[in-house]
Amino acid sequence: MSAALLESVEVEPRGPADAAVVLLHGLGADGHDFESLVPDLRLPAAPSVRWVFPHAPLRPVTLNGGMRMRAWYDILALDRKAAEDEAGVRQSAEDVRALVRRERERGIAADRIVLAGFSQGGAMALFTALREPERLGGVLALSTYLPLAGMLEAEAHPANAAVPVFMAHGTFDPVVPLFLGEGSRDFLRARGYEVEWRTYPMPHSVCAEEVGDLREWLLRVLPARG
Repeated sequence: MSAALLESVEVEPRGPADAAVVLLHGLGADGHDFESLVPDLRLPAAPSVRWVFPHAPLRPVTLNGGMRMRAWYDILALDRKAAEDEAGVRQSAEDVRALVRRERERGIAADRIVLAGFSQGGAMALFTALREPERLGGVLALSTYLPLAGMLEAEAHPANAAVPVFMAHGTFDPVVPLFLGEGSRDFLRARGYEVEWRTYPMPHSVCAEEVGDLREWLLRVLPARG
C-alpha cells in the first residue's frame, strides 16, 4: 500500500457529513474534473454528503505513447483481448480502500459510502467495490467497463453481492466503446449483480439527463436520515 493517502479535493456539506461519495476521475484528468458535479446535482441538505475527489498518481500510459499522466493503471489497448495492468489496478484499489477506511474513521457508516468514477475511474470503482468486505451504499460507474473480469468470481466479497450498481454510457463514445460497457453489464448481471443501466446520445462525457438520473439514484441509495 502507498505510504500516504492519495491527495484529494474535498467538498464538505453545509452540516456534519452522514454520507460520502468517493469519485475517481478518468485518464489524464485530476480530482478537480468532477467538482462542478456537486452543484449541478442540486442535492437537498439531507443526505449530508461529503465528496472526495482523489488525484490518481502520475504514470506512463502505453496507449498514449508512454506519456506520463494521471492514471489509475496503465492501458495497453482498449480491447477485450488486450493484456491488463493487474499490478496497477490492484495498487490503485488499495489506495481507494484507504480512502474508504478514512471515511469510516470519520464516522461514516460503510453503507453510506458510494464508490463512483468516470471512465478509468469508473473501472476502479467497480473493481474495488465488489471486493470490499463491508457493504457499501452503492457503485456508480460512468462510461466504463469492469477490469480483470475473469478474476471477479474468485475475489468478489459476499458483503457486496447485492450492492446497488448504476452504470451509464454514451452511445457515441469513441474512447470507451459502448460494447465494453454492455459486456461488463451483462457479465455482472449473469453473476447476480443488480445493475441499473442507462445510455445517452453523447460521446465520452456526461450530459444533463444523466446528471438528473444520478441525482435520483443517489437519493435512493443514500436516503435522508431522521
